[in-house]
Amino acid sequence: MAAPPRTDARTDSYDLDDLRRRVLPQDGGTVDDTVPQLARADPGLCGMALALADGTVLASEQADAPVSVQSAVKPFLFALALLDTGGAALDRVGIEPTGEAYDAIKLEGGTGRPPNPMVNAGALLTASLVRGDDVEARSARVLEGLSAFAGSELAVDDDVARSEHLLGDRNHALAHLMRAEGALEVGADDAVAVYARACAVLVDARRLAVMGATLALGGRNPVTGDQVVPREVARDVVSVMATCGVYDGSGRWMRSVGVPAKSSVSGAVVLSATGVLGAAVISPPLDEQGTSVRGHVASELLSRELDLHAFGSRRG
Repeated sequence: MAAPPRTDARTDSYDLDDLRRRVLPQDGGTVDDTVPQLARADPGLCGMALALADGTVLASEQADAPVSVQSAVKPFLFALALLDTGGAALDRVGIEPTGEAYDAIKLEGGTGRPPNPMVNAGALLTASLVRGDDVEARSARVLEGLSAFAGSELAVDDDVARSEHLLGDRNHALAHLMRAEGALEVGADDAVAVYARACAVLVDARRLAVMGATLALGGRNPVTGDQVVPREVARDVVSVMATCGVYDGSGRWMRSVGVPAKSSVSGAVVLSATGVLGAAVISPPLDEQGTSVRGHVASELLSRELDLHAFGSRRG
């Protein structure tokens, strides 16, 4: 196996606590209130982590604070669906950006497929494609797979999962629409149940950064050394993150940050700088696109100060 990419001294010694102090004054945005547990989030929470190619994890204050992963789970559901279907998931979900909200009631014209795996329709579909004969088996497979990406055992917040399931009216509508179009082969309620439990998995910035690094390093977890998914799967997932991961803000994100990422309504942002590192920022207040305000600012600073921009990097 080839040696992992080396990080430079600038990255190894990067001061995340200093970055955190610089972004904390950004007090704009609003905390999501779609489920009660999210509405109770501390707007002052701000944790950050970097997971480097050699397995080193750098972390700031509050990097161990747990939140439900929410939509930041979507790249990893896509990866597991690709793995468990031998790549056939690419025939079941599109890969084009929509320019619309993450929960838009919209499918591809002519095919009935979800437009991409980073919106709710796509994630409901990919969650239904992971290995397992019923809700319990697929949910267990998802948790097992996410834990492998994180390099440690993760858990589900059952209260959040219950709220996501009961209050996810638009997800139920999407699932029923996909059933009507023939895109979804499991029961609509079963699909919503698996996705709700996936969104309710608890992560912190440390673990989420390792998850992002696993994708960035071709599917190899830098902490455990395990090849979680094949390199081709990681490539496909990161490619779709780049074009669709921040919804209708993805183009602006790639111009200003230049690192494939996935946002979430819990304020978690996961980044995958290909061949270099994974990063995570968790801060609940969101902008109008549903991305963490501090997370966006921190990501821009990380990209500039660590030379991570995919189209402007001076590395190599």
